[in-house]
Amino acid sequence: MSTIQAASNSTPSAAVSNPAPAMSTLRMWSAVVGSTLGAFMAVLNIQIVNASLADIQGAIGAGKDDGGWISTSYLIAEIVVIPLSGWLAQVFSLRKYLLTNAILFLLFSVACALATNLQQMIVLRAIQGFAGGVLIPMAFTIIITLLPKPKQPIGLALFALSATFAPAIGPTIGGYLTENYGWEFIFYVNLIPGALMVGLLWASLDRAPMKLGLLAKGDWPGIITMAIGLAALQTVLEEGNKEDWFGSDFIVRLSVVAAVSLALFLIIEFKTANPLLNLRLLARRNFGFGIVANVLLGIALYGSAFVLPIYLSRIQGYNSEQIGMVLAWTGIPQLLLIPLVPRLMKRFDVRLLIAVGFALFAASNLMNVHMTGDYASDQLFWPNVIRAIGQSLVFVPLSAIATAGIEQENAGSASALFNMMRNLGGAVGIASLQTFLTKREQFHSNILTNSVSVFEEATRDRVVKLTAYFMNHGVSDQAVATHKAVVAIALKLRKQANIMAFSDTFFLLGVALIVALLATLLLKKPGHLSGGGAH
Repeated sequence: MSTIQAASNSTPSAAVSNPAPAMSTLRMWSAVVGSTLGAFMAVLNIQIVNASLADIQGAIGAGKDDGGWISTSYLIAEIVVIPLSGWLAQVFSLRKYLLTNAILFLLFSVACALATNLQQMIVLRAIQGFAGGVLIPMAFTIIITLLPKPKQPIGLALFALSATFAPAIGPTIGGYLTENYGWEFIFYVNLIPGALMVGLLWASLDRAPMKLGLLAKGDWPGIITMAIGLAALQTVLEEGNKEDWFGSDFIVRLSVVAAVSLALFLIIEFKTANPLLNLRLLARRNFGFGIVANVLLGIALYGSAFVLPIYLSRIQGYNSEQIGMVLAWTGIPQLLLIPLVPRLMKRFDVRLLIAVGFALFAASNLMNVHMTGDYASDQLFWPNVIRAIGQSLVFVPLSAIATAGIEQENAGSASALFNMMRNLGGAVGIASLQTFLTKREQFHSNILTNSVSVFEEATRDRVVKLTAYFMNHGVSDQAVATHKAVVAIALKLRKQANIMAFSDTFFLLGVALIVALLATLLLKKPGHLSGGGAH
């Protein structure tokens, strides 16, 4: 994220240099709270819009297939700007860069609410995503550079509200606002907390001169190849399932562009004297395995937030507000538990907390592998609560142990990689689960259809009973009634195949989290994160 020397003569980043000695405690915490509030809103705007996508599409005249670009444009811009933010903060100064993007985020939130067609919405969402994407890594960077080590878990707990609580509570807020006030309010809701964010950042961040000369010294080959590669990869992941993956020339071409661009980016970053990102950090044991666990966390975090609303809508027929109420129980417990995690980190080994968190998160998904047609809000209550507890225990300790020992000059790169890889993991998870869900539904549908034959007595009896039912409920023609009976059986089979596919998908998420748990067993405990009060 910041322009960093790979060797020992690295130049400390002006954007993230530690001003703690000159900054009062109040101003320091104001900067942390303001920046984490911005990160919360940036992440919230992914899920809050997804929960209301159908309403937005209808209002602006977007087709079902094209409407997905309302979310995709935001995600592409966000994932491209995250690794650029540290370097751009050096160029324009942290204060100017963060405040400008915070204000732009609010302005374009309002602009999105006023959009009248799909083209406008896509462009405005992209700019909103570009501004919002800055808020995520900058908050993380401020926490690990401004706060003294003993206070960093508290800052990371605040940041966890954006990383894990925001995706969980997003559908609840989006569904409620859309059903009761209209889809425009999912954008207007940013204004009040956004004004507080701008006020806190304005009062707390130190003024610093811009260093526009750094633009000429930037790692432009790395920036260009990274931006093209990430944009192409994100588009492939978002649109692949809809376009039948490699059956589409569009997806094939974009995949080639992504592979070539990202390969060139890796080569450039390891060879250049002033890389955009210090990828050598990945060779450090805790940071490397922390990134692996973080990618898998992203897959499960965004994947479960993607799968559950689809299940409730497709199988149970819930509207967006009802779905939000079910998902609220993956968010509300986190609001209560996350503030307690720093205290737990003082008492217990952080690796134990991470392992327990991943185990609970995995268990919450594995509890859903025996779903039936009656599996609805009541049955999902405890899995959702356990998921909330697990997510609460994972993020803060994982962030702390992964970034422990990161030098001041490498803070920007660490922040960029940690946040970018979690978001990328989420994109990979959603894309993979979309395809997996479709394939498993087809598999179970074929198995069930083959087992239901007109030559079976049970099938014939069922057709006769349903035919009689339709004849007794207004159908006078027996042939029509028989046809309706066959269709009803087919729909029942299709629904059962879908339920079994969702069960398989939750099992896959559970397995991914078990792998993440195994990755955490390879972490070593840094001295300043020791349990038993030695924090």
